[in-house]
Amino acid sequence: MTDQQPLSEAIYTPESQLKHPGRLINNMWNDLKASRGLAWRFFVRDISARYRQTFLGYLWAFIPPVFTTLIFVFLTGKKLLNIDDTGIPYPVYVMLGTILWYVFFEGVNSPIKIISGSKPMLTKINFPRESLIIAALGEVIFNFIVRVLLIILILIWFKVPISTMIFLAPLGVLSLMLLGLMFGLLLTPLALLYRDIEKGLPIILQIWFFLTPVIYPVPESGAGAILNYVNPVTPVLNTCREMLTTGVITRPGLFVLISSLTLILLVLGWVLYRLAMPHLIARIGA
Repeated sequence: MTDQQPLSEAIYTPESQLKHPGRLINNMWNDLKASRGLAWRFFVRDISARYRQTFLGYLWAFIPPVFTTLIFVFLTGKKLLNIDDTGIPYPVYVMLGTILWYVFFEGVNSPIKIISGSKPMLTKINFPRESLIIAALGEVIFNFIVRVLLIILILIWFKVPISTMIFLAPLGVLSLMLLGLMFGLLLTPLALLYRDIEKGLPIILQIWFFLTPVIYPVPESGAGAILNYVNPVTPVLNTCREMLTTGVITRPGLFVLISSLTLILLVLGWVLYRLAMPHLIARIGA
């Protein structure tokens, strides 16, 4: 007979997990490690479902940023939209800005979508909930890697000079992913309780898109400058774009500050998610 590993035992009590922070952190870490295999299965399932029964398949990953770029290049070309000097060719500026915006956009949306879509399984099966978050992050990473081809092509086509700062670009992109994931994680408990969050979020993100210098440079004065200064996406997205092109980082301190705050709030969001999920699942299953 082969030796079998003993099954782990889970004991649930009404006592708050916050009374034993050391045990809570240890359980979170153990569940995170145990989530890898299941997260991979969720990731493959969701990627396959997204592109299954579509004629264009993975080309859908390219279509949104390409069409957004073409629309705004057309508007500026016809003088219907006046844009100040961007320092690099405008199509490059918009394409990079749009691709980076989708990194943030999908970082916010993915955890909410995958967890909302897993409601029936959450109420029936006990498994590490962190696997859903890892799968959501994996989907964002996958979509960006696919779109890297667009970045390479447009930089070559417009002969944009590349600096050594491009090697730090993955760090900037990761910071942008985690910023989006942080917002998504904080909103997930509310989204499970109220479908208004999931329905209203695309509208909020659409407004946020125009408040972020995706298609225009950061204004130097006025209300636009103030809005971009308090917008946490602005320094991270702009820094990523500068790393990929000029290599001249205009707000390095703000980028480091936002990235550091993102990590702190991401951990707090994880704790909130961890504490809220048992109560939310009980309410969903009732």
